Amino acid sequence: MHPLKTTKTHNATTFITSSSPLLHLLQPSRRSLNVHLHFTIKCKIKTTSKDTKNARNDKKTKPMSRKIVLFEAAPSPASSNDPPAKNAGLPIWMSVKRAPKKVLSVLSNLGLAIGEMFTIAALMGLGTIIEQGEAPDFYFNKFSEDNPVWGFLSWKLVLGLGFDHMFTSPVFLGMLVLLAASLMACTYTTQIPLVKVAKRWSFMHSAESIRKQEFTDSLPRASVRDLGVILMGAGYEVFLKGPSLYAFRGLAGRFAPIGVHLAMLLIMAGGTLSAAGSFRGSVTVPQGLNFVVGDVMNPTGFLSFPPKDFNTEVHVNRFYMDYYDSGEVSQFHTDVSLFNLDGKEVFRKTISVNDPLRYGGITIYQTDWSISALQVTKDDEGPFNLAMAPLKLNGDKKLYGTFLPVGDGDSPNVKGISMLARDLQSIVLYDQEGKFVGVRRPSSRLPIDVDGMKIIIEDAIGSSGLDLKTDPGVPVVYAGFGFLMLTTCISYLSHTQIWAIQDGTTVVLGGKTNRAKVEFPEEMNRLLDSVPELVEMEPTNTH
Repeated sequence: MHPLKTTKTHNATTFITSSSPLLHLLQPSRRSLNVHLHFTIKCKIKTTSKDTKNARNDKKTKPMSRKIVLFEAAPSPASSNDPPAKNAGLPIWMSVKRAPKKVLSVLSNLGLAIGEMFTIAALMGLGTIIEQGEAPDFYFNKFSEDNPVWGFLSWKLVLGLGFDHMFTSPVFLGMLVLLAASLMACTYTTQIPLVKVAKRWSFMHSAESIRKQEFTDSLPRASVRDLGVILMGAGYEVFLKGPSLYAFRGLAGRFAPIGVHLAMLLIMAGGTLSAAGSFRGSVTVPQGLNFVVGDVMNPTGFLSFPPKDFNTEVHVNRFYMDYYDSGEVSQFHTDVSLFNLDGKEVFRKTISVNDPLRYGGITIYQTDWSISALQVTKDDEGPFNLAMAPLKLNGDKKLYGTFLPVGDGDSPNVKGISMLARDLQSIVLYDQEGKFVGVRRPSSRLPIDVDGMKIIIEDAIGSSGLDLKTDPGVPVVYAGFGFLMLTTCISYLSHTQIWAIQDGTTVVLGGKTNRAKVEFPEEMNRLLDSVPELVEMEPTNTH
């Protein structure tokens, strides 16, 4: 007898060429020679115990199953062993289709958004340090290339990057655009899907799933419908499906992050519109004179478009000041009238500091004052208008002076009477030798004798310093901040979800919340205490 031989089944790979009889069986027609047939053949191969032992020693020997590919001619050995290239044969349109998802994934990265906000904050801080809108010579002198500020900030960097107009520079606007893109990408990829999931009714049909929630409990001898009534009374939206219950509350809290992102986009859009779409100007107008709005306004950026009211004429009817008991100026006012092209007064208001005039998108602020002229009568002649000039003093005090010539005006050594004024309420007079003569109020009309001449101060004519601007971004910014405050408060609302199932006479429930983690169990225990207990009625015996 032959010795007993052990057998073992292996998966073998058989390669069949075009000349194989099997191929003719598989290909009934010559027209199908170019078709690749893929199939797997498994066969049993008898091996001896010695072969089995060798196979056990070889750690790399494993059962293999390969597909048999029928070709018209045998492929080259090199090509049959080459591994397929990664993404081989991937259409170009598939790569293009995946590109937006990769871009959205990068833009919605939280670290990138935080870095963008810090960069914008740093640029804003730099914009408050560097004086804005000055002439190039100013930056040449202050940010010298030989002695740069902080060791690197020179005029080349300031002017080259547009830091002299920081809030309309390409760097600052580009960072705003990048942050806006990150906010929109985060909203699209994260916040909107979360809201969709939160709005979905998600019933749980097993007690084991419910017990995996943050808060779980069970109510013996209770009804899931009674639990639903209690939850509805607590403000929950309740849904029942057979023995299963789903309830939620505070869905608005899920919408709040989207609202916060929209509010931030509004604020950035409004700020950009204010910086690049406004007109600004300033003017000092003596009492009784006028000017045209468009003559003193200049655009601030590439989004600046003049409004229709630029042809409005502004007339300063009167300028006056209020004073403290110490004599210091406390407030100054300007009575302003606006006229259209036909010369008709369309608006009139007395403005002061912190009380501007607004008309047709144009805002006129009271910002400064000066003394333009004195009306003086000399020996009953006049009045003469003497122009007042500002004099430099140490500190922030104002002082204005003028000169009334006496004698021959063509003489090289002209002498006269000097007059000084700190404000509109008192004028100090000096004679030809520079000696103090006295003080007169313009409203008193009292004469004063100076070198034998009778001088009367008829009036002191003030000049109103006005700032004008158009700012179309202000309503957008205000709306953005209002919406931001509202959505920030809403975001503190907890989104709570509760699941329950009727398991015989026991109700198994569980829930979770995204906020108020400590208060949630206390609230649930209070609600569960209100669920009525089912009482079995004992049958009564009737005789």
